[in-house]
Amino acid sequence: MSTNVLTSKVKEYKELTAMIDELRQEAESIADEIKAEILIRDTDEIRADVYKVRYKEVTNSRFDTKGFKAKYADLYNQFVKQSTSRRFSIA
Repeated sequence: MSTNVLTSKVKEYKELTAMIDELRQEAESIADEIKAEILIRDTDEIRADVYKVRYKEVTNSRFDTKGFKAKYADLYNQFVKQSTSRRFSIA
């Protein structure tokens, strides 16, 4: 791929990712408005025509890796697995 083609691809990529970010922000703004309406109605579910919209509290349980490592460092180190991946970025 020539430098001109590569530059063009990078420019197009940057423009598209900027558009995606803008659309994502717009979508999040709309979602925030819908969430606010659900809270105003003091419920966790509303219907809008054929859509059922939920905004519910969810509880998750997660393993406290940091706490486990602090208390049981030797055991933690026995089970740690390293992984390798590639990261794509354009600066």
